Amino acid sequence: MKLGIVGSGMIVHDLLPVFVELPEITLAAIYGREKSLAKLEDLQQQYNIQKVHTDFSAFLNDDTIDTVYVALPNHLHFEYTKRALEHGKHVICEKPFTSNAKELQILVDLAKEKDLFLLEAITNQYIKNFLEIKKRVGRLGKIKIVEANYSQYSSRYDAFKAGNILPAFNREMSGGALMDLNIYNIHFVVGLFGAPKDVFYYANIEKGIDTSGILAMDYGDFKAVCIGSKDSKAPISANVQGDAGTIHVNGTVSVCDSFEFLPNNGEDEHVDVKDSEHRMYDEFAAFSRIITEQDKEEMLRRLDHSLVVMDVVTKAKATAGLVFLADEK
Repeated sequence: MKLGIVGSGMIVHDLLPVFVELPEITLAAIYGREKSLAKLEDLQQQYNIQKVHTDFSAFLNDDTIDTVYVALPNHLHFEYTKRALEHGKHVICEKPFTSNAKELQILVDLAKEKDLFLLEAITNQYIKNFLEIKKRVGRLGKIKIVEANYSQYSSRYDAFKAGNILPAFNREMSGGALMDLNIYNIHFVVGLFGAPKDVFYYANIEKGIDTSGILAMDYGDFKAVCIGSKDSKAPISANVQGDAGTIHVNGTVSVCDSFEFLPNNGEDEHVDVKDSEHRMYDEFAAFSRIITEQDKEEMLRRLDHSLVVMDVVTKAKATAGLVFLADEK
């Protein structure tokens, strides 16, 4: 896979070290704005990236790139992914895939029309500890309650309260707690149990954006609650509770660092089967395999999951009266 990276923000800085463990991925190019040129050139030198582009059209016309990784603010995911697909590039788009379900469906249809690969970069769906949780859920008996809490006070919230609206709290940039933090919880629950029967989002909204909220998902026989907060903090964890036992995830479900398997018979077990300390290793190893081996069946399965997640997000926003600029187009 010959990768072209779009963006030079925090997520890109987090990702780049992982490629030392993935020599099968060539870092063909990185794109950013002209004012970020010095930063781009520093990244080029540090991580042996072959080219730097500050013109997106030139980046898309670069034949050394076969796959584009979109790592821009949320509201730009749709536009940049669409343009990359239109130029015949496979695309890996950072979470959340798009601002709403309508945008994602347009991208999925375009990828199928162009016979291209389209994948969402969402860590927890590929992490080995999460896959181990999926194997063990059936041993919990009848599921009763699922609860995931990702509450992390944002330093940007202080600026927000003072009237400085940064991207993380910007309605026009599809920000907020649902899209930034609770999205991981939604992926976790949908990844284990599929689409819920009903969704409702109880959001704390300030200046048109959700700074925190509780997402309730009704699965009929059991209920799931996803809490995401950027305006307050709490111990971060998740629990899958059944009548035969519980799985307790230590820390955020974005990483699934380890978990406790707690059956009712008392034979408790601490589980950690990850083989890389980098949370993004497993997903990019999978992306490389899927695209290199042209595994369309796996891509379509992953897209079906992402479509369910974005449908949940879209319904949640509607129940909370949360409207992004992208939703008005």
